[in-house]
Amino acid sequence: MSDQQWNAFEVSIADYVAEVTLTGPGKGNAMGPDFWRELPEICAHLDRDDDVRAIVLTGAGAHFSYGLDLAAMGGDLAGVLADNAKARPRTDFHETVRRMQAAITAVADCRKPVIAAVAGWCIGGGVDLISAADVRYASADAKFSVREVRVAMVADVGSFARLPAIIGDGHLRELALTGKDIDAERAARIGLVNDVLPDRDAVLAAARATAKEIAANPPLVVQGVKAVLDHSRSAAVHDSLRYVAAWNSAFLPSEDLTEAVTAVFEKRAPEFRGA
Repeated sequence: MSDQQWNAFEVSIADYVAEVTLTGPGKGNAMGPDFWRELPEICAHLDRDDDVRAIVLTGAGAHFSYGLDLAAMGGDLAGVLADNAKARPRTDFHETVRRMQAAITAVADCRKPVIAAVAGWCIGGGVDLISAADVRYASADAKFSVREVRVAMVADVGSFARLPAIIGDGHLRELALTGKDIDAERAARIGLVNDVLPDRDAVLAAARATAKEIAANPPLVVQGVKAVLDHSRSAAVHDSLRYVAAWNSAFLPSEDLTEAVTAVFEKRAPEFRGA
C-alpha cells in the first residue's frame, strides 16, 4: 500500500499508523479529480489492512487544503450550468455530487480512527474532509472557512451533515451563512478542533502521538467504539447528504454561480444579483 503511487496523496505506514498526506496537484492541495477518485480507494485499502490501526491525515506544505479545485473540476459543472439545462445534465451532476460525498464518507466510515492535523488554510472541501475525521488538531496559524456561500454554492459534501454534532447548530449557521474565516483559537473555542499547537511540526507530532495511543489499544475494541459512537448519527448524516445533493442538482445553476466562478478566474469581487 505505501509503495503504491498516487497523484493526489502520499501514503506511508509504520508501527500500525498510516499517514495520508494531501499533495495536490492543485495549489494549496486543492481537490481535483484525482483527489475524489483516489481518496475512497485509499480508505478502502487502509480499512482492510491489519497493519493499520489509526490514520493521520494532513496536507503537504504550508496549507491543509484550499478546497475544491474549481479550474480542474470545471467540466463537472459545465453541463448543469448550461442555459436551460434539462434532466440529463442535472442527473449527471447529481451523480457527481454523490460520488464526491462518498469520497468524504469513506473517511468517516473507515473503521480505523482518523486524526486530522491541520496547518495553514482549510477551506470549503477541506472543512468537509476534517469533519469526517474522528479527532482534529490545528497549528496556531490554521484558518478555517465554510466558504461555499461566497461562491454561490450550498456546501454539499459533508460539512452541513457532520458539523452540527461537532460545533453545534448556531456556530455552523454563522460560518455557513457568512462564509467568514476563523482562526485556530476560535476553532478550538467552538469545538471544531480538539487542540491548537504552536506550528505545523507540533501539530503533526500531536496527531502522530494520539494515533500511536489509539494503535496501542485492542484494535477490534477501538473499531467497536467508533462503530457505536457513529451509529446514532449515521442515519441523519446520510439523509442530509441525499437531500443536499438533490437540492443542488435542482437549484445550484444560477447567474450568481456563473458570476462567482468568473470572478474567481478574473481575480475580482463578484457582484451577485439574486438570479
